[in-house]
Amino acid sequence: MLDSRVSEEGDTIRRRRRCLSCDRRFTTYERVELAMPSIVKRNGSRSEYQSEKLRASLSLSLRKRPVSTEDVDAAVARIEESLLTSGQREVPSAYLGELVMAELKKMDKVAYVRFASVYKSFEDIGEFVEAIREMQGPLLPKKLRK
Repeated sequence: MLDSRVSEEGDTIRRRRRCLSCDRRFTTYERVELAMPSIVKRNGSRSEYQSEKLRASLSLSLRKRPVSTEDVDAAVARIEESLLTSGQREVPSAYLGELVMAELKKMDKVAYVRFASVYKSFEDIGEFVEAIREMQGPLLPKKLRK
């Protein structure tokens, strides 16, 4: 090996090498390949992570909401980065659901409640009200409201 450099992004190493038998020079590029963890469902079954399913789930929750495709793509990228950096070979679907809820909470409150209602299997209006209260934080006492 004659020379080794890290790319500007920091994810690739460029190496200049020389063949010992013919003395020719060539370049190699090395990059770490990270594998997405498997998803362990509530019933214990395992499935491969599917980016399309995540995107479809987000899109369904965000349907008819003022959120751009770029924002959805960025959210998917952040969720996938969290999965990759978890260091786990398998993650529970609940963990993935919490990541999705955290992203939706930042993006669009209505979409957050939509997703939470399915993800947490809301059975009555009280559970919707509780989810909305969680997002709003503490309410002012009646005396201080106008």
